[in-house]
Amino acid sequence: MPRVVKHPEDRRSELLDCAQALFFEQGYERTTISDVIAKAGISKGGFYHHFASKEDLLEALAARLAKDAVARVRDILEDPALGALARLNGFLARSRQMKIEDAPKLRAAFDVVFRPENIVLYHRVNGASIAVMLPVLTRIIAEGQAEGIFAVPAPEAAAEIILHLGASTHDAVARTIAVSGTPAEAAAIEALDARFQFLGLAVDRILGLPDGSVIFVEPGFTHAVMTAR
Repeated sequence: MPRVVKHPEDRRSELLDCAQALFFEQGYERTTISDVIAKAGISKGGFYHHFASKEDLLEALAARLAKDAVARVRDILEDPALGALARLNGFLARSRQMKIEDAPKLRAAFDVVFRPENIVLYHRVNGASIAVMLPVLTRIIAEGQAEGIFAVPAPEAAAEIILHLGASTHDAVARTIAVSGTPAEAAAIEALDARFQFLGLAVDRILGLPDGSVIFVEPGFTHAVMTAR
């Protein structure tokens, strides 16, 4: 049977499809590069032509998931009837909904990222996501600046700061994951929820808005995501 030669981007996408299926089915740690190679039906050399390691694979998968998330909120981003604040809150609300829906399958892979020994991997994955989200948030903030709603001198800088603020929740998320399923879980979730609420206030201040304008978290969200199994 003749060997099927695929376009490099098609092969790369296929490898990501296989990795995503395996990570969600059996967990990131239990999945080996050999598993991905076998599922994709590709040679070891073919795999390493696209990815240097399993960590590279996860970083690329994080970027693709972020792009998929943007595609799923495209209607909100393109709705001409929405002002910038309504667009931002609509974007955040849809993002929360997607995180709740996807939490059970994502936890297996991303619980690993929040372990102390994997802090470098966390920053790589987070950086890949930020690279996708930065132009989206910059556009919304620039729109709000033009409307006179957001008091920011530099929309892209404001967007970058806001996205990097998300990384400040790393330790609180890691602590919550570490006590998952124990009597300490409820208190950890409450503390994490308070951190998210404070983050929302910080975004208000960065954008020059009254406190409570940006709805960064809503009742039940943190508990739903962190207790997903």
